[in-house]
Amino acid sequence: MAMSEVMRRRRAELGLSQADLATRVGVDRRQIRRYEAGEQQPLLSVGVAIAEVLGVSVAELLGRPTPRVDLSGLWWSAWQTFKDGDEIVTSQEVRIGDRQGDQMAIDALSRGSVTLEEGGYLWRGELRIWDNQVLMGWYAADDGSVRSKGTMYFVLHPHGINLTGRWVGLSYDGLIVTGWAATAKSDDEARALIEQLKQDGTLR
Repeated sequence: MAMSEVMRRRRAELGLSQADLATRVGVDRRQIRRYEAGEQQPLLSVGVAIAEVLGVSVAELLGRPTPRVDLSGLWWSAWQTFKDGDEIVTSQEVRIGDRQGDQMAIDALSRGSVTLEEGGYLWRGELRIWDNQVLMGWYAADDGSVRSKGTMYFVLHPHGINLTGRWVGLSYDGLIVTGWAATAKSDDEARALIEQLKQDGTLR
């Protein structure tokens, strides 16, 4: 697929006009029209900016699609957390939404194995995937009385069967607290990954 077609399709998917895209990229609207008509090719720096705004890689923008990992669906997330200095490993069912470019929403569907008073809360967030290998993002509590929020860093298993990493954020025990995190297709597997992370500090 030609770059002009990739630009037109992706811009339409995002609900952007040519003027919107031009403003975000920092070029004149007429330039976007020329690119989409196939009359002109952007400079590399402009092409990179267009790819970023459209949420695709430069290779995808050039019409060379790269394999896209599909993580959408129901998962189980396990978390190593702390309250009053005591470790708690909790788990909860989560939903990862469809990819929009390199980004996807993630939402907790249950409070998991601990009560709200013990630190179990609903949350929502967003993840961005890099090179089909690393996911980084944020989360924020969705329960009105809970202030917890922070960041997530996951490494994707080579076969896409789980995510392992860490969270950093606001907790009962302080403004900057961290712990291991794992996401898998079952509660037992997610918890087992946490135990392995605690023992080894890494997964191979």
